[in-house]
Amino acid sequence: MAARTKARKRAFQILFESDQRGAPVRTVLADWMRLARTDDRQPPVSAYTMDLVEGYAEYAGRIDELLATYSVGWTLDRMPGTDRCLLRLGAYELIWQDDTPDAVVIDEMVQLAKEFSTDESPAFVNGLLGRLKELKPTLRRA
Repeated sequence: MAARTKARKRAFQILFESDQRGAPVRTVLADWMRLARTDDRQPPVSAYTMDLVEGYAEYAGRIDELLATYSVGWTLDRMPGTDRCLLRLGAYELIWQDDTPDAVVIDEMVQLAKEFSTDESPAFVNGLLGRLKELKPTLRRA
C-alpha cells in the first residue's frame, strides 16, 4: 500500500474516532501520536496524516457547511459516521490541498468507503465529492 494511501486511511481512522467519541480531532491525533511512541503495535502517524488531520481541523466548520449544503437529501447527522468522516477528509484534501490530483483524492475516498462502509456509500461519496470538485474554484474563494 502506498504511503499516502496509508496516511489517508489513518487520518480517516482518527477523524472517525473523534466523531464517535465526540472528542476534538486534535486531541485524538495527539492520543494516536502518544500511543505510536509507546506501543510497538500502534502504527506510526506520518507527517501526511498529521497534515490531513490538522488541515481538516482548521477548516472543519466550512467543510461541514459545504457538505450540508451540497448533500442532497442527507443531513450530516443522518449520514453514516464513516461516510461523514470520509467526506470531511476528502473535502479538505480536494479543496485545500493542491499536491494531489482531484481524481486520486476522490478514488481514495471511494476505496475507503468500499472497505469501511455500506454498499451504497461508494456511490454517495463519489457523487458528493465529484460535485465539490466541480464547484472547487468558487468554494475556495468563499
